[in-house]
Amino acid sequence: MKLSFVLLTTMVFAMFSTAATADHGGGLHKCLKAASAIKEGYYAKLEYLTFTDRGIEAYEIEIHDKDGVEWELMCDIAKGTIFEIEREVESPSDPLFKSKMNVDEKTAAQTALALYPGKLVHTEYEIESNGDASYEFDIYDRPGVTWKVEVDATTGEIVEVAVEKWDIGRESHK
Repeated sequence: MKLSFVLLTTMVFAMFSTAATADHGGGLHKCLKAASAIKEGYYAKLEYLTFTDRGIEAYEIEIHDKDGVEWELMCDIAKGTIFEIEREVESPSDPLFKSKMNVDEKTAAQTALALYPGKLVHTEYEIESNGDASYEFDIYDRPGVTWKVEVDATTGEIVEVAVEKWDIGRESHK
Protein backbone atom coordinates (compact mmCIF):
# COMPACT_ATOMS: atom_id res chain seq x y z
CA MET A 1 0.00 0.00 0.00
CA LYS A 2 2.78 2.45 0.85
CA LEU A 3 4.48 1.81 -2.50
CA SER A 4 1.18 2.46 -4.28
CA PHE A 5 0.78 5.70 -2.28
CA VAL A 6 4.30 6.85 -3.19
CA LEU A 7 3.92 5.98 -6.88
CA LEU A 8 0.59 7.79 -7.21
CA THR A 9 1.85 10.87 -5.40
CA THR A 10 4.95 10.92 -7.62
CA MET A 11 2.80 10.65 -10.77
CA VAL A 12 0.66 13.60 -9.67
CA PHE A 13 3.68 15.78 -8.93
CA ALA A 14 5.28 14.87 -12.25
CA MET A 15 2.26 16.20 -14.12
CA PHE A 16 2.60 19.72 -12.77
CA SER A 17 5.38 22.25 -12.68
CA THR A 18 5.29 22.77 -8.91
CA ALA A 19 4.38 20.52 -5.99
CA ALA A 20 2.25 23.29 -4.48
CA THR A 21 -0.01 23.35 -7.55
CA ALA A 22 -0.35 19.58 -7.65
CA ASP A 23 -0.92 19.01 -3.96
CA HIS A 24 -3.53 21.75 -3.37
CA GLY A 25 -1.91 22.88 -0.13
CA GLY A 26 -1.14 19.41 1.20
CA GLY A 27 -4.64 18.07 0.47
CA LEU A 28 -3.45 15.29 -1.80
CA HIS A 29 -1.16 13.83 0.82
CA LYS A 30 -3.88 14.07 3.51
CA CYS A 31 -6.50 12.53 1.22
CA LEU A 32 -4.32 9.60 0.16
CA LYS A 33 -3.44 8.96 3.79
CA ALA A 34 -7.13 9.09 4.80
CA ALA A 35 -8.10 6.74 1.96
CA SER A 36 -5.39 4.22 2.80
CA ALA A 37 -6.60 4.15 6.42
CA ILE A 38 -10.05 3.07 5.19
CA LYS A 39 -9.29 0.75 2.23
CA GLU A 40 -6.22 -1.34 1.53
CA GLY A 41 -5.43 -2.04 -2.08
CA TYR A 42 -4.12 -0.75 -5.38
CA TYR A 43 -4.61 2.91 -6.35
CA ALA A 44 -6.02 2.74 -9.87
CA LYS A 45 -7.15 6.30 -10.56
CA LEU A 46 -7.26 9.80 -9.09
CA GLU A 47 -9.68 12.52 -10.20
CA TYR A 48 -9.81 16.18 -9.21
CA LEU A 49 -13.43 17.33 -8.93
CA THR A 50 -15.56 20.27 -7.90
CA PHE A 51 -19.03 19.40 -6.60
CA THR A 52 -21.44 21.95 -8.04
CA ASP A 53 -24.05 21.87 -5.27
CA ARG A 54 -21.56 22.18 -2.42
CA GLY A 55 -18.66 24.05 -3.99
CA ILE A 56 -16.32 21.46 -2.51
CA GLU A 57 -13.07 20.61 -4.26
CA ALA A 58 -12.41 16.91 -3.89
CA TYR A 59 -10.30 14.01 -5.00
CA GLU A 60 -12.02 10.84 -6.08
CA ILE A 61 -9.59 8.06 -5.21
CA GLU A 62 -10.22 4.72 -6.88
CA ILE A 63 -8.86 1.72 -5.01
CA HIS A 64 -9.06 -1.94 -6.00
CA ASP A 65 -8.96 -4.17 -2.95
CA LYS A 66 -7.31 -7.60 -2.67
CA ASP A 67 -10.56 -9.27 -3.82
CA GLY A 68 -10.71 -7.12 -6.97
CA VAL A 69 -13.57 -4.96 -5.68
CA GLU A 70 -13.39 -1.38 -6.91
CA TRP A 71 -14.01 1.37 -4.36
CA GLU A 72 -14.29 5.11 -4.90
CA LEU A 73 -13.53 7.35 -1.95
CA MET A 74 -14.34 11.07 -2.10
CA CYS A 75 -12.05 13.29 -0.11
CA ASP A 76 -12.58 16.96 0.74
CA ILE A 77 -9.29 18.59 -0.30
CA ALA A 78 -9.51 21.44 2.22
CA LYS A 79 -10.18 19.13 5.18
CA GLY A 80 -8.32 16.01 4.04
CA THR A 81 -11.29 13.86 5.09
CA ILE A 82 -13.28 11.18 3.30
CA PHE A 83 -16.94 12.19 2.94
CA GLU A 84 -18.28 9.46 0.63
CA ILE A 85 -17.48 5.83 -0.13
CA GLU A 86 -18.97 3.94 -3.07
CA ARG A 87 -18.53 0.43 -4.36
CA GLU A 88 -18.51 0.00 -8.09
CA VAL A 89 -20.13 -3.06 -9.64
CA GLU A 90 -19.61 -4.43 -13.13
CA SER A 91 -23.06 -3.93 -14.61
CA PRO A 92 -26.69 -3.15 -13.81
CA SER A 93 -27.32 -6.91 -13.72
CA ASP A 94 -25.17 -7.24 -10.57
CA PRO A 95 -27.53 -8.47 -7.80
CA LEU A 96 -26.65 -5.55 -5.50
CA PHE A 97 -27.55 -3.05 -8.22
CA LYS A 98 -30.47 -4.91 -9.79
CA SER A 99 -32.31 -5.27 -6.47
CA LYS A 100 -32.61 -1.46 -6.22
CA MET A 101 -32.97 -0.60 -9.93
CA ASN A 102 -36.34 0.76 -11.07
CA VAL A 103 -34.95 3.06 -13.78
CA ASP A 104 -33.08 1.60 -16.75
CA GLU A 105 -29.73 2.94 -17.90
CA LYS A 106 -31.07 4.55 -21.09
CA THR A 107 -33.71 6.55 -19.19
CA ALA A 108 -31.20 7.62 -16.54
CA ALA A 109 -28.72 8.71 -19.24
CA GLN A 110 -31.44 10.75 -21.00
CA THR A 111 -32.16 12.52 -17.71
CA ALA A 112 -28.48 13.40 -17.23
CA LEU A 113 -27.96 14.50 -20.84
CA ALA A 114 -31.10 16.68 -20.81
CA LEU A 115 -29.55 18.87 -18.12
CA TYR A 116 -25.88 18.45 -19.09
CA PRO A 117 -25.68 18.06 -22.87
CA GLY A 118 -22.49 16.67 -24.30
CA LYS A 119 -20.97 13.36 -25.24
CA LEU A 120 -21.57 10.45 -22.86
CA VAL A 121 -18.09 8.91 -22.54
CA HIS A 122 -18.34 6.53 -19.59
CA THR A 123 -20.91 4.92 -17.30
CA GLU A 124 -20.37 3.39 -13.87
CA TYR A 125 -22.74 1.38 -11.70
CA GLU A 126 -22.33 2.24 -8.05
CA ILE A 127 -23.56 1.03 -4.70
CA GLU A 128 -23.65 3.86 -2.19
CA SER A 129 -22.60 3.35 1.44
CA ASN A 130 -26.30 3.19 2.42
CA GLY A 131 -26.96 0.44 -0.18
CA ASP A 132 -28.64 2.63 -2.80
CA ALA A 133 -27.76 2.03 -6.45
CA SER A 134 -26.84 4.82 -8.83
CA TYR A 135 -25.58 5.39 -12.33
CA GLU A 136 -22.63 7.73 -12.74
CA PHE A 137 -22.34 9.24 -16.19
CA ASP A 138 -19.22 11.03 -17.43
CA ILE A 139 -20.38 13.60 -19.97
CA TYR A 140 -17.70 15.42 -21.96
CA ASP A 141 -18.60 19.07 -22.53
CA ARG A 142 -15.35 20.74 -23.63
CA PRO A 143 -11.63 20.55 -22.80
CA GLY A 144 -11.27 20.73 -19.02
CA VAL A 145 -14.97 20.12 -18.39
CA THR A 146 -16.36 16.65 -17.98
CA TRP A 147 -19.57 16.49 -15.99
CA LYS A 148 -19.97 13.58 -13.57
CA VAL A 149 -23.71 13.20 -13.14
CA GLU A 150 -25.02 10.67 -10.64
CA VAL A 151 -28.58 9.45 -11.16
CA ASP A 152 -30.43 7.39 -8.54
CA ALA A 153 -31.29 4.00 -10.10
CA THR A 154 -34.44 3.71 -7.98
CA THR A 155 -36.01 7.15 -8.46
CA GLY A 156 -34.31 8.44 -11.63
CA GLU A 157 -33.45 11.71 -9.88
CA ILE A 158 -30.10 13.45 -10.22
CA VAL A 159 -28.47 13.18 -6.82
CA GLU A 160 -25.00 14.62 -7.40
CA VAL A 161 -23.11 16.63 -10.00
CA ALA A 162 -19.41 17.38 -10.18
CA VAL A 163 -17.03 18.80 -12.74
CA GLU A 164 -13.97 16.66 -13.36
CA LYS A 165 -10.98 18.96 -13.88
CA TRP A 166 -8.40 16.22 -14.50
CA ASP A 167 -7.68 12.59 -13.86
CA ILE A 168 -4.70 10.27 -13.61
CA GLY A 169 -4.93 6.53 -14.15
CA ARG A 170 -7.31 4.38 -16.09
CA GLU A 171 -10.92 3.35 -15.83
CA SER A 172 -11.17 -0.38 -15.46
CA HIS A 173 -13.09 -1.86 -18.35
CA LYS A 174 -14.31 -5.18 -17.08
